[in-house]
Amino acid sequence: MILIDAIEACDDKSIRARMKVTPGGLFNLADGSLPAWVGIELMAQTVAAFAGIQAKRNGQPVELGFLLGTRKYESTVASLAANQQVEIKAACSLQDETGMGVFECTLTADPDVQMSARLNVYRPPNVSSYFEEPTP
Repeated sequence: MILIDAIEACDDKSIRARMKVTPGGLFNLADGSLPAWVGIELMAQTVAAFAGIQAKRNGQPVELGFLLGTRKYESTVASLAANQQVEIKAACSLQDETGMGVFECTLTADPDVQMSARLNVYRPPNVSSYFEEPTP
């Protein structure tokens, strides 16, 4: 389930993506709008795209990561209107060798629609071990 439509720009510390609110999607309300809480998923997908682009640039495989938490989520609206163009930005404020990262994210749809959050993410060194079942 990919909700973002395109990556507009990406450098070593930040990324900018866009999407259009298309009625009839998995999370859309009856009027075609998207609830504001979906903004967190849009931000998380943008951070995931950033991690994938950075991995490719460094000759590494794209790996699975986890959204650990969201802090300071704020939204000026209850939903994003149908057919509205949305810009999502994420800037890495912390990333360490253990796979932990913090991203400052914003979502803008027009001057009156603003969302922001701080996302805490984790990319484990051996992600496949998280899906292995222990033997009895």
